[in-house]
Amino acid sequence: MGKFTKEMVDDYADKLLIGLTAEENQMVLDEFDIIDKNIDLINEIPNIKEVTPMTHALDDFQAELREDVVEKSVDIDDLLSNCDEVAGSEVEVPRMVG
Repeated sequence: MGKFTKEMVDDYADKLLIGLTAEENQMVLDEFDIIDKNIDLINEIPNIKEVTPMTHALDDFQAELREDVVEKSVDIDDLLSNCDEVAGSEVEVPRMVG
């Protein structure tokens, strides 16, 4: 892929339904230019294509699971007593989305 252009950034912004000012567009182009330069530096590393991709940053990664211990929890009625509006065992909140 070639260098990013103002038209490409505007097209992507339109597809994402975000409007960019000329200043924001230039900022995005500057950021892409920095990214492209860093990718070019990475591609200059000798034998980079022969390196096996990693599946995890730490090769010896092992998840240590803790023992599942059952603990006493707070009674639901005590928790709901602090709420203004309750429906059964659920907290009622104002509708935020139309």
